[in-house]
Amino acid sequence: MKFLADMGISPGVVDLLVHLGHQATHLGQEGLHRLKDSEILEKARREGDILLTHDLDFADLLAAGGEDLPSVVIFRLRNMHPENVNRHLLRVVSQFEQTLEKGAILVVTEAQVRARSLPLEIRRDT
Repeated sequence: MKFLADMGISPGVVDLLVHLGHQATHLGQEGLHRLKDSEILEKARREGDILLTHDLDFADLLAAGGEDLPSVVIFRLRNMHPENVNRHLLRVVSQFEQTLEKGAILVVTEAQVRARSLPLEIRRDT
């Protein structure tokens, strides 16, 4: 799998993924720390990356765009230290590989991983 880490994700998380044999880059490593969220999402889509972030705005952008890729993993952990993120990421990679390949948003908390397939349906109040 290929991953792109947003600025809020530690480069140490990228190091773990590379060590496990995945392709992974960090926006900071590419000098792209000033990209807008929409540009980050487009970069991930264009390059076939799974986006790693803690920013909820990406779910809103995906819902508004109606796209089925890229997959996004949103970490909503109280402890965002790389060791804790890595522990949860290992579970995500082993249990949700097929889901991520098809297109999904995964929200990772200490208690659970919630997965929603893409494209997201926008609920409208009538």
